[in-house]
Order: sequence, then structure tokens, then C-alpha cells
Amino acid sequence: MAQTSKRAAPPSVISSDPNYMLSLARGLSVIRAFENSESALTVAEVARRSGISRAAARRCLHTLACLEYVVGADGKFELAPKVLTLGYAYLGSARVARVAQPVLERVSERIQESCSMSVMDGNEIVYVARASSRRIVSISLSTGSRLPAYCTSMGRILLAFGGDERLKQYLAAVKPIAHTPYTRTKRADLIQELHRIRSAGYALVDQELEIGLRSIAVPVRRSDGSVVAAINVGVQATRVDCKTMISSYVPILHKAAGEIGRAIGHAIG
Repeated sequence: MAQTSKRAAPPSVISSDPNYMLSLARGLSVIRAFENSESALTVAEVARRSGISRAAARRCLHTLACLEYVVGADGKFELAPKVLTLGYAYLGSARVARVAQPVLERVSERIQESCSMSVMDGNEIVYVARASSRRIVSISLSTGSRLPAYCTSMGRILLAFGGDERLKQYLAAVKPIAHTPYTRTKRADLIQELHRIRSAGYALVDQELEIGLRSIAVPVRRSDGSVVAAINVGVQATRVDCKTMISSYVPILHKAAGEIGRAIGHAIG
């Protein structure tokens, strides 16, 4: 799975921007410190993960506990259910997620596979809408899940259509690791694949994130042609071959992406 990424503002921003609230930035970094943590964390662990001092981490945790966003016991802390309201606030206000959900559900019902939509957040993709099938796959995904962009179908779509400068920044910041023997980690291979995706209009990832998991994605475009998100279908590799995914699923996904793109335009208008 993707490791937690640190996206603190550069020192120049902190020192030069009089409106920058360092205390708020620290509080948010403390919340992010719990990402991918399977157990409660000590103050020292939170400080290390968030990149701030123990004293600052302790004050942030105390404040968050007073506001009921974290709970603590025996010197360890974990997120409280109330923190979900922060994510739900985005999902409730995001036009893209709202208009996409019923479309994804229709696609999922038609092909009996899971269908999702993601956007880029920093160097990762984050799931903003998802319709799950009843079929079981080993990887656990839901709205809010984050995955590395370089080895996921939606991530590659967003990288391929995100512009050359953004891609250059991404490749400079991210060092791909091999999640499976099939993961493409070489810069030249990734660039070549992203160029192919731009021409083909879809991205197929075959067991690069997890053995047995295969997915295919297409871009969601605004009326001006800019890519705002990506949608995909994920399947068990033993059940659906690559040729079938390209011939059968890509047309369905393109139609769904067009419907979402038009709905976004109407919502904005």
C-alpha cells in the first residue's frame, strides 16, 4: 500500500506569508500522521510521522482530544469517529463526487464489477466515489482510500493527462517501488506507458499493485477538455482477461465518463 506522504509547506512560504497559520498546519499534519497506522500511536510516533517536535505534537493531540477528533489512553492516541466529518464535508460539497456516484452504480450493476472514481491529491490518488460489486477481491478500497499513482490505472490516467510540467514534478518527487514482480518502476518505462495512454485514451494495469488485481481506467473531462478525474473498473485477474477489459469495458467507461463530465458542467452552470 502507499506510504504516508508529507506535504508540509516549504519554509519560504511559512516565513513570508503573514496569513499562514502554523498551528493549523501542525494540527492537520498530526491528523495525517495516523494515515496507514494499524494501531494507536504515542506522542513520539506522532511527532516523527508529522515532522514536528514532541511538545508541538503533544499540544496538537491535546487540542484534538478536547475537540473529540482523537481519543487517548495509556499514553497512546487514535483517531475518533468525529474525524470522518472532515472527509464527509468534502464529499458532501464536491460536485464531481455527487454527480458520479449514480453513474458508477449503474456501471457496476451492468458489468457486476466494482467501479470507482479518483482525483489526484499531491502525489497520490484518492477515491472520491465508489460502487462495489459483491465479488470479493483481497484489496480493501473505499471512498477516501489513497494509492500510489504510478502503479494504478486511475493514477496513470491522471498523470498522463495532467500536463508535462506536473508529470516532471511528480517523477522528480516520487521513487516508485515494486509492489509485485509486474510493477513498472523505471522512469523510462513509465513515461513510455503514459505516452501510450494519451494516445489510446485508457490505462490498463495488470497486477502491478497487487497480484490478482487488474484494472482499467479512462479520463473524466470537463467541457473544455481538461481532465478533472478518472474512473475505472477493477476485477480479479483470473476472471476477466485484458482483451475483454479493453473491448468490453472501455466503451462503457467512456460513455460513463462523458455522462459525468456533462453533469459536472450542468452543476457548475
